[in-house]
Amino acid sequence: MEAVVAIVVIGVALAGVLLAVRESVRGSADPVVQRQMLAVAQQFMEEVQLKPWAAAANAAPAGCARDTYNDLLDYNGYSSSGICAVDGSAIPLLSGYAVNISVAAGTLGGVAAARKITVTVTRGTQSLTLTGWRTDYAS
Repeated sequence: MEAVVAIVVIGVALAGVLLAVRESVRGSADPVVQRQMLAVAQQFMEEVQLKPWAAAANAAPAGCARDTYNDLLDYNGYSSSGICAVDGSAIPLLSGYAVNISVAAGTLGGVAAARKITVTVTRGTQSLTLTGWRTDYAS
């Protein structure tokens, strides 16, 4: 009799633990997607911010390539479904992501000429927006 009661108690406890584990595993992919979107957005933000303030005219890129971009404003309006390397080669593991970039003129603190850079990365219904500023510190 005691063995049957022990088996029932252990079974109920195990069922509760398994329900908790199932709930935690179900949502475990979401943080991975958020971290991947953040990594993609940071990479694009760094790429844009490292470009010169203004440069000579350049040739239009093919597809999602960015290898001919030579200044900040070249990135304004950039949009790509699927993430590509600078040379335009697709990165297959990131094919479910999309990126949009805008570069707008403005002032930072009302004093310095600045550009507001907005990078938006989406995957399915999830979206992450990263905003940064770049000033004309060289002039």
